[in-house]
Amino acid sequence: MAGKGKALFNEMCSHCHGLNMVNPGTSAFDLRQFPHDDEKRFRHSVTFGKGNMPAWGDLLKPSEISELWADVKSGGKP
Repeated sequence: MAGKGKALFNEMCSHCHGLNMVNPGTSAFDLRQFPHDDEKRFRHSVTFGKGNMPAWGDLLKPSEISELWADVKSGGKP
């Protein structure tokens, strides 16, 4: 599932969070540091937004959020 999540991440998230999640962490959260045991927090943030991050709940299906979570848990590794 992480493979599908990576493609979705590159399409939807990389412009802020960086390709392979590599970014300076100054304007968007460094997702490589996201706690891998806090799926509930991830789902809530993606669905409803947080800080400067917009809500994606109307655009992403729950299954797509699961795919993104699998990619985030992988740390963005190919």
